[in-house]
Amino acid sequence: MSATTVPNPTTWDRVRTYSPASRYLPVVATFALFIGMFGFGGISYQGFFDWQVFLSLLLDNSFLIVLAVGMTFVILSGGIDLSVGSVVALSTMIAAKTMEMGWSPYLSMATVLLVGTLLGTLMGVLVHYLDIEPFIATLAGLFLARGLTYLISKNSIPITDETFVELAFASITLPGGYYTTWTVVIALATVVVAAYVLARTRFGRTVYAVGGNEASAMLMGLRVAVVKVGVYAISGFCAALGGLLFALYTLSGYSLHAVGMELDAIAAVVIGGTLLTGGRGFVVGSLLGVLVLGTIQTFISFDGTLNSWWTRIAIGVLLLVFVVVQRLMTRRQS
Repeated sequence: MSATTVPNPTTWDRVRTYSPASRYLPVVATFALFIGMFGFGGISYQGFFDWQVFLSLLLDNSFLIVLAVGMTFVILSGGIDLSVGSVVALSTMIAAKTMEMGWSPYLSMATVLLVGTLLGTLMGVLVHYLDIEPFIATLAGLFLARGLTYLISKNSIPITDETFVELAFASITLPGGYYTTWTVVIALATVVVAAYVLARTRFGRTVYAVGGNEASAMLMGLRVAVVKVGVYAISGFCAALGGLLFALYTLSGYSLHAVGMELDAIAAVVIGGTLLTGGRGFVVGSLLGVLVLGTIQTFISFDGTLNSWWTRIAIGVLLLVFVVVQRLMTRRQS
């Protein structure tokens, strides 16, 4: 009796029958949404498909990408950080004021990153060791950081330091005559580093474990305290770095910068597929969430007849849809 030979599947068979793991489905959905929106823009508006439009999308949202990275860590752990927008404003003010006083721009930037990280660490300590709800602890951080900006100055402070201005306008020429800036490179590098930390390090795996079930993580002997404080320190660092990118983008410090930006960061993370209850999500999804929000703004810019408030309406609808889908998915799994 001869053995039956099973033919090897072709590449097309593998593609046709491929089904991603359930944990990747939210990211795949966000990616499909982004591609669909960009395709619709290319059909509706002449020049929308130009590579420079996509590069400008990254440039205009580089600071929000970095903010969303930090927010992803916090939400994955089961928390929330409402202070990041105010920390962005404080970072721009510290940078502008210190350089106005004659500080080296590099010393100024190091100070900004240190202050942001310390503020994030403080909120992490309040959340873990004093058992204060993240909403309340970070709301206090929001008011603290915003208040400090007013103490520095009530008026906008222009940044005129030559080195900082050169960094702001330094561009990278790409094949085909396209160009981008170092802010985009920094934002994408932040995404890559964060993705590696979450996927390949013990700290990253513990973040998922704490967000999934903190009590079980403690019983397993995981370093819950380090992670819960650490994710807020990372969020504070990313908010400060985002503030520096925002200062490079605007070349100014102002107490009213980034009002409501924390909500944009949360929306991007949720649209990117990260569960608000924690334990599931990816940094790449948050990047795609930012790109979706940025594409909506690009639609309005290309159209020229729509009110800018349609951006908020569209974001609200998308956020509601993704939250409802998340709820349905978690109910089905439970």
